[in-house]
Amino acid sequence: MADIVLSNVSKRYPDGFEAVKALDLGIGDGEFMILVGPSGCGKSTALRMIAGLEDISDGELIIGGERVNDLAPRDRDVAMVFQNYALYPHMTVHENMGFALKLAKADKGELDRKVTDAARILDLEQHLERKPANLSGGQRQRVAMGRAIVRDPKAFLMDEPLSNLDAKLRVQMRTEVARIQKRLGTTMVYVTHDQTEAMTLGDRVAVMRAGVLQQVDTPARLYEDPANLFVAGFIGSPAMNFLPGRLDGDTVRTPLGDAELPGELRARLEGGSSAAAADVIVGMRPEHFEDARIEPTDAPARMRFRATADVVESMGSEKYVYFDVDARQLHTAELDELAADAGIEDLPSHGDGQQVVARLSAESRASPGDEVELSLDTSQIKLFDQSGRSLLTGAAQ
Repeated sequence: MADIVLSNVSKRYPDGFEAVKALDLGIGDGEFMILVGPSGCGKSTALRMIAGLEDISDGELIIGGERVNDLAPRDRDVAMVFQNYALYPHMTVHENMGFALKLAKADKGELDRKVTDAARILDLEQHLERKPANLSGGQRQRVAMGRAIVRDPKAFLMDEPLSNLDAKLRVQMRTEVARIQKRLGTTMVYVTHDQTEAMTLGDRVAVMRAGVLQQVDTPARLYEDPANLFVAGFIGSPAMNFLPGRLDGDTVRTPLGDAELPGELRARLEGGSSAAAADVIVGMRPEHFEDARIEPTDAPARMRFRATADVVESMGSEKYVYFDVDARQLHTAELDELAADAGIEDLPSHGDGQQVVARLSAESRASPGDEVELSLDTSQIKLFDQSGRSLLTGAAQ
């Protein structure tokens, strides 16, 4: 095992494009670190620089206390698992898993022992003599992981290893990856575009955008205290709603109504004061709304308002209610990039208004076309300035 330190690491291509910009990131010995962000954000490039598959333009990469910028991939003692399984179709599972050791001329007894141990961890013992064509997608991915495990490397590097699997299998394999990492205790760097994977797998998560590290923290802290508009919009499903607002003393005025800020939020505003009026962007997570008829009677800090349900999606355990708000469309570089990444930038606009989604309890009777009374937990709203930076001091990095 080993720690990994990226110090001011950049990747610049011959045409001048900078894929990764001055990345400073420390990954602890035995830590499970997730790199997440939209397509093209630089996360896979950063991983490939750690592996030695991409040259480092500037900065230093240190693995286990040793500077490795100029070391070949085979000399860095890291193992990489790719999105495609890259298995040899003519070899059995046993032969695929032990191939790297065979190339290294490892003793046959040691090779067999390591393959058997890895197969036991991955529940592949009964498949060792089968070939990849006779395996399911999940089994093939486990074979690819086993090929990395037998090498007993300092670190595992995984580049979207589950993206080729169907949704149900991805959930199963996600728990497998977490279980295996905890059992082995090996440093792991895992790249994904799926923020659900990021939030459920990692000890810490590093969010990247356009080659720049936006925030690195535990999943809970990223959710509770996003440092900026981009992190807030990327983390969470369904995504956070953003509406224009105005901070006026201890009140934030929004298209849904005026909300008095709870004491905790007032104390966390920059400078410890909210006296000056200012235009802000107000973030509201769907799960912090509720049908006013079924909210707890003693629920504190809730703002009530009425809205007409446009679309209602029943998920069984909960309902997603979409409604329009009479508010100007917000356009910032961060929000436009989030919309493009979600594939919704070209969807028809809602006139002059903006769509909001609320995640309600299944007991809600909301139906399309109904006017419903909703409530919002105002202690959970997020406030950002016009540049996209969080106004809550707890989010400062």
